[in-house]
Amino acid sequence: MSETPWKPTPAQLEAARDRTVGDLVAPGLGVVFVGINPGLYTAAIGHHFGRPGNRFWKVLHLAGFTPRQLSPFEERELLGMGIGITNLVPRTTAAASELSPAELRDGVQRVSRLMEEMAPRVVAFLGMQAYRVATGRPRAAMGLQAERLGGAAVWLLPNPSGLQARYQLPELVELFGELRAYALTSVDESP
Repeated sequence: MSETPWKPTPAQLEAARDRTVGDLVAPGLGVVFVGINPGLYTAAIGHHFGRPGNRFWKVLHLAGFTPRQLSPFEERELLGMGIGITNLVPRTTAAASELSPAELRDGVQRVSRLMEEMAPRVVAFLGMQAYRVATGRPRAAMGLQAERLGGAAVWLLPNPSGLQARYQLPELVELFGELRAYALTSVDESP
């Protein structure tokens, strides 16, 4: 795994509030992960799930999506593995709690348009509470959802942030592994 080439200063973190992190997508991917929004650290370094305590990259590897644990600086390698990343809301904040319900709802429309254009097989939202607010489905549970988005199956997973202590690493790996098994099955069943 590549190490972070530099650590942002407090001033660089604060300056990151005005930045966005571009979508990492391409047509026909197997899975597109949808984070809630970029945090200050992620925006400062310009790479998804960039904060050192975020477990996304570790979980992705341990669940079998990647052959080794990538660093955020290697994110472009995901495209060759059929994986993409976007955010529900592009606006950078120190915490997702700074987002309004309206921003989250608008984010679903943005992601839906992007998914219609990119046509992945599965769209995986990371963050149950944000998903529930964004979609108006207060009882949505982990796993496959009944609705589709831009023609893609929708899957709900926990937020892998290190700040999300409810889900420990083994449980995250299991849940992401269920998505991987589903995504592989849907590949095998495609015409």
